[in-house]
Amino acid sequence: MELPVKDIPKEFIKSIPKGLRLIKRNKDDFLLVDSLYCPKGHDLIIDSVRIHDKPSIKLKVTINNQSGFLFIDSYWGSHAKMFSFLPPVSSSEPTYVEAFCPTCGVSIIEQFSCPQEDCDSDKSILLLLPGMNNKIHVCAKLGCPGHALEVTDLPHDLVESVSDINFFGEGANEIFGGI
Repeated sequence: MELPVKDIPKEFIKSIPKGLRLIKRNKDDFLLVDSLYCPKGHDLIIDSVRIHDKPSIKLKVTINNQSGFLFIDSYWGSHAKMFSFLPPVSSSEPTYVEAFCPTCGVSIIEQFSCPQEDCDSDKSILLLLPGMNNKIHVCAKLGCPGHALEVTDLPHDLVESVSDINFFGEGANEIFGGI
């Protein structure tokens, strides 16, 4: 799958928070999440499952009473993912993910209004960058591409412009479109 190029503001590149890094791929700039934690400090980045040839983010998830693991692409804005099981979804009602740290089992779901205009979810998956002050919120509604970066020491508008970076691969709909 080809990753489309999205502009990353130069002001953000000068002050990239810990846990994110700028990488070059075919002479283009991309942000990569390379350090991420649960609230108890367990690392969520694993090298054993790679997406786009980079380590992935591993979460334990429950979807409609079935549990397994979800592996998420670490490229910022990508929604490529792999499941260790086939998640059962309903075509008539929204499906929400319950997410947990794969190491300690702590819930990483929190109350947070999805920033996506057409989404009414008030639940997100909370992922913490090093230092535990900066956060990534990912909408818990399966198929929603909503996510938000929260960086305490950068201007809100700048961080919001990076939060808005979204791109999709094949299957960018319903179950495969978000998270």
